[in-house]
This record gives sequence, structure tokens and C-alpha cells, in this order.
Amino acid sequence: MNSDRFAHTKYLVRRKVLKLFGGAFHIYGPDGALCFYSRLKAFKLREDIRLYTGEDLREEVLLIQARQIIDFSAAYDVLDPAAGRKVGALKRRGWRSLLRDEWIVMDAEDREIGVIREEHMLLALLRRFLTNLIPQRFIAEVGGKPVCEYRQMFNPFVLKLAVDFTPDTAGVYDRRLGLAAAVLLSAIEGRQN
Repeated sequence: MNSDRFAHTKYLVRRKVLKLFGGAFHIYGPDGALCFYSRLKAFKLREDIRLYTGEDLREEVLLIQARQIIDFSAAYDVLDPAAGRKVGALKRRGWRSLLRDEWIVMDAEDREIGVIREEHMLLALLRRFLTNLIPQRFIAEVGGKPVCEYRQMFNPFVLKLAVDFTPDTAGVYDRRLGLAAAVLLSAIEGRQN
């Protein structure tokens, strides 16, 4: 059942190796089993990212769509195709993200409910201006309280992002929105390095 796939507290996002055009991500649960597969199409003017239950692409469980073609403060709607409705949205903070990546987390009515930001300003500056070998770490907060950690694992050849929802003891951060953020962070990070 799909809802079980969203019930884990920990996930691992891994960018597929040796993909020439576009991008592909595998999302594994804590037991190492594949929960989701995402494929990005190359040469698209507007981002259209889809999460499926497997590589066969038969069952789509999440859709992430950019609102505009080119936007420095890009906003992405997160949709649940099975339910036929919007889960929420993620919006990059344009100028603020130049020095330290920061995203606004919004509910289905586009009300700001939280933020995702790189943890350390100094490490973010070092990463941008000296070396991209320093792994990123993001903290998601909803209502001013930490609900998720996104931690890039050091590997210069393969992008791996550990996603940990353990801090969300009250269950206020929709896992679908949190996993959409993980895929976006992985895709955007892949372009910056």
C-alpha cells in the first residue's frame, strides 16, 4: 500500500549513477527496500518531477511541478495524483539562497508553515566559494520546531541524502511534502556542483 511507503521516519535518496540526460533518484526506506523512484526529464523548460512506486513507472504517487519556466525564487507545487489534490508547495528564497540555501514550506493554500535551511552559514559560504566537498545539512522547521533533517553524505561521485523525520514527534510535517523537498534538494544540489 502506498501510504505505508510514506510512513517511515528515515529514508535515503540516491542519485542514479551514469545517467547521461536528466536525472534519476532512488528513495529507499530504513530497511534498504526501494520505496520510490523519480526520473527527471532532460531539456525541460519547466521542472516536472514525478515519484513512482518503482522503476517500471506504472504507479505515480507524487508530482512536483514548477510554477514558472525560469524563476530565481522558484516555487514548486507538490500534488498527490491519487487524491487529485495539492499537498503543499516549496519555494526557494531567491537572494537569501545565494549565501545559504533556504526554502519556504507552504500548505495546500500557499500559507507559509515552515522553512528548510542549510544549517551553518560558514560551511555554506566555504562550500560555495572554496570547495563543494563539504556535505550539506538542512533542517526543516514547522511552527518554529525542527521536524526533519536532510543530511548529504560525503561522496564525491554519488549524491546520497539521508532524510530523518524522527524530530517530528507530533506528525505535523507531511511526509509527501518532506520527500518532495528531499528530491528538490538533491536535484538543485546536483546542478550547483
